[in-house]
Amino acid sequence: MEWRDEGLVIGVRRHGEHSSIVEAMTRAHGRHLGLVRGGRSSRLNAALQPGNTLALVWRARLDEHLGAFAIEPMAARAGRLMESALALAGIAYLGALARLLPERDPHQAVYEALTLIADRLDDEALAPALVARFEAQILAECGFRLDLARCSATGASEGLVYVSPRSGRAVSAEAGAPWRDRLLPLPAFMREGARLEARPSAEEIADGFRMTGFFLARDLFSLRGEPLPDSRAAFLIAAMKGARQVVHDNN
Repeated sequence: MEWRDEGLVIGVRRHGEHSSIVEAMTRAHGRHLGLVRGGRSSRLNAALQPGNTLALVWRARLDEHLGAFAIEPMAARAGRLMESALALAGIAYLGALARLLPERDPHQAVYEALTLIADRLDDEALAPALVARFEAQILAECGFRLDLARCSATGASEGLVYVSPRSGRAVSAEAGAPWRDRLLPLPAFMREGARLEARPSAEEIADGFRMTGFFLARDLFSLRGEPLPDSRAAFLIAAMKGARQVVHDNN
């Protein structure tokens, strides 16, 4: 068995004295693990870091075997990401989110989103919004898509400021007013069609992660008997600190 693909490294662990087991989110083969012989050598170790993109050749005698990767670096981001507390926490958290998907189950859109985020993960003004949107994407990929395009009560596409915790559907300010204390916030950058370049405020970031965190905890992590990952909390701390700094620098 053999295939060729590209993959973003999301995890590495040692195997024996000289080798490593690499976990990568690939374009066409989903989240996939493979043995890299000699992976702990100085030559290969620098490439086998979370956040880097590799050209992969996977070989195994049978499809169900772990198999081995032959690797070539494509995009080396890890050195840059290591200089940012936000990026370090972010790459760890992105890996935790990717592990919610079944191993070897293709999700090309997830690979493309991860690559886009990895390129911008040390951008304190942009990365938090991208990661919050990625949380919503993971929910959708796992069968829990949030409907943030129209008000669940009126069908309106304007004035959407809430999300129903029961249905995961958007609610307008007018329709949701009587129940606003029971609804989740829907910040502008999380709405359907919001611009990718949106730089939300610290309050909007907190609202966005509060909303996605509710559904992640209830619909995904709790089903595994797990709390939200510690890496999420670390990323949020760094994101909020960065958002406040961005506001300070712009004033």
